[in-house]
Amino acid sequence: MFRHTKRLQFEAKPERPDPVYARKLQELIGGAYGEMSVTMQYLFQGWNCRMEGKYKDLLMDTATEEIGHIEMLATMVARLLEGAPATMTAEAVQDPVMAAIIGGMDPQQAIIAGGGALPANSQGVPWNGGYIVASGNLLADFRANAAAEAHGRLQTARLYNMTDDPGVKATLQFNLARDTVHQKQWLKAIEELEADGLETPIVPNALFDEEDQEHNHTIWGLSDGTDGPKGDWTKGDDPLEYLTDPEPLGGPASAPAPDPALFGTYSPVQDLKGTVKSQAKSAAQKVTKKKTKKKK
Repeated sequence: MFRHTKRLQFEAKPERPDPVYARKLQELIGGAYGEMSVTMQYLFQGWNCRMEGKYKDLLMDTATEEIGHIEMLATMVARLLEGAPATMTAEAVQDPVMAAIIGGMDPQQAIIAGGGALPANSQGVPWNGGYIVASGNLLADFRANAAAEAHGRLQTARLYNMTDDPGVKATLQFNLARDTVHQKQWLKAIEELEADGLETPIVPNALFDEEDQEHNHTIWGLSDGTDGPKGDWTKGDDPLEYLTDPEPLGGPASAPAPDPALFGTYSPVQDLKGTVKSQAKSAAQKVTKKKTKKKK
């Protein structure tokens, strides 16, 4: 059950209309890392949580707070749009929709929302449920939550520097603080999951004996950069081995012959040549490596 309180969690009142900024602010509502995303992410993680107690309560508390953040931002957008078509456009433009476009407002804010916020990002792209992560594994989910809050705070910080309106800045200062504490809480919850013995650093904490043991401790150096092996990930109690010149382990990435009814261009002779050429090249590289090792 959810109960709505007719007061904002924090004031959302700009000093003056700004339709251009109202459009930018849509990113914090319906963008991939906006408030709609974290709201639905935490709600579904909470609903999918199979054990009652502190973790589920934390998810549901935070999810419900995020609903209030959407309300704050939607209210701010509506107030930023207030009077914009009439006061911030050329006098020659009489049609309010055209005035909104010239003023910089997303025309959908006028046409669809009647001068209010939309469940969309700053480009007018509708919010998508595919943005959310709710796997049922709390460690995987909490890591995704910390990342989502980091991206959300990053975007809020960028928007903070795009306005000089004291009222807008005050709201964003509050949002920055809440993004800070939410990052802290998910990082602490990750530590507690491990301390409680519910999860270990690798997710899921199973099938370690089944995985390919030769490839669970190597980093493949596949770029021209040479500084990767200098990281601390190659040192310590459980170092990772950096392969500076790894060889492909599979054969040619060739698709099977197409169905003749689909009329795909195909030549079995060329396919065979490619396979033979690839195998010969791989064999030559192995011989060269062996000779190099013997010289050392």
